[in-house]
Amino acid sequence: MDKNNKSNNNKQISPHRLMIYGFALIILIGALLLTLPAASSNGTSIGILDALFTSTSAVCVTGLVVLDTGTDFSLFGQIVIMILIQIGGLGFMTYGVIIAIILGKKIGLKNRLLLQESTKSISAQGLVRLTLSIFFIAFILELLGAIGLTIRWYGEMGFLKALYYAVFHSISAFNNAGFALWGDSVSGYVGDPVVNILITILFVIGGLGFTVLLDLFRKRKWRALSLHSKIVLSSSAILSLAGCLFIFIMELFNPVTFGDLTWSERVWAAYFQGLTPRTAGFNTVDIGGMMVASQFFIIFLMFIGASSGGTGGGIKTNTFVVLLLSVWSIVKGKPDAELYHRRIANEIILRALAVIIISMTVILAVTLLLTITEHGQNDDFLMILFEATSAFGTVGLSMGLTWELTVPGKIIIIVTMFIGRLGPLTLAYALAQKTVTNKIRYAEEKVLIG
Repeated sequence: MDKNNKSNNNKQISPHRLMIYGFALIILIGALLLTLPAASSNGTSIGILDALFTSTSAVCVTGLVVLDTGTDFSLFGQIVIMILIQIGGLGFMTYGVIIAIILGKKIGLKNRLLLQESTKSISAQGLVRLTLSIFFIAFILELLGAIGLTIRWYGEMGFLKALYYAVFHSISAFNNAGFALWGDSVSGYVGDPVVNILITILFVIGGLGFTVLLDLFRKRKWRALSLHSKIVLSSSAILSLAGCLFIFIMELFNPVTFGDLTWSERVWAAYFQGLTPRTAGFNTVDIGGMMVASQFFIIFLMFIGASSGGTGGGIKTNTFVVLLLSVWSIVKGKPDAELYHRRIANEIILRALAVIIISMTVILAVTLLLTITEHGQNDDFLMILFEATSAFGTVGLSMGLTWELTVPGKIIIIVTMFIGRLGPLTLAYALAQKTVTNKIRYAEEKVLIG
């Protein structure tokens, strides 16, 4: 009886719950490693809370930091952070499959379901091949990024330091983590074309999603692409262009951000800040010194985030587009939401609506809690809303609140980053009871809306 009960309990653990357990375990292991004196630059432990915050930020590829990565952590600590970023960005199941293949073990049905949830795949077929493709794509792109950055920094750092910095920032950029070895992120290269282009290419490609990248590689023609790929590519292009143009116009004559920059540097700064809210987390100008309109627009971009199946966070571009299409179909009196001569199922629309409502609820709740815990910042509501959105969207940008967080504030942000990395639906499914099919359907009745 005991054995049967145990086996039944194991069967009841859903892939969503296993995702939570897996990420939580990696975060705890990372936190324990970062509490070691060897992880600190001064040889003394940074404390369990700061270690847990840093580990969560790394695994959830967020980039919010309460300690300076380049000066407060030793080489060992920085390498631990880099490994946590890599595991968190690609998902722990990706590496589990790679190890299983190396050991010659078969991937069971339960692991395939977990892998499907981890990669956000529509179908459960070909997941092992998809995982190998993800690993290969990540390795190649990070390698190319590291080579390019090494060449750029070789003259000012020397080969070994340039190589290390290049590898760290290449991994951080591709996984949309936003961790940098400089206290001011990459502000020292605000007008550097090579650094700007390489880092943005890495985090933009990482945020598109691996299914889109594989779709592009296999079909190579716009008409042949899936609807998902078309939505991701078109919406990403529009949001990126809108972000760059808006920030350039708003910050053009802002003395705090663009005042000391040449015209060329202003263009590069607007380009970088327009793209980085897509959950990248790097910045080349002071976010806290930007115009309020720019900061609010960045909050909007952070909320949308990257795309499903990528290394970024947010509600995802495809979720946002699906909801817009459904609203447009209602306004136009159409029975279905359509795009590119394809109809979107009502089930997908309801899922998109659920994601957005849950996400907004979480952000508003976190913002409310932070206004209570962060007494010294109550006079700047936008700063708190910015922090909450950045944490949930796993972006990593901050207007300066992260460094001043109280102990309760750090705990709130830790939980928010964790929820944001898993995704609202994954968490909701994990906490929900087993789905029960209703045998009785009640009579339908109209309800007034609007």
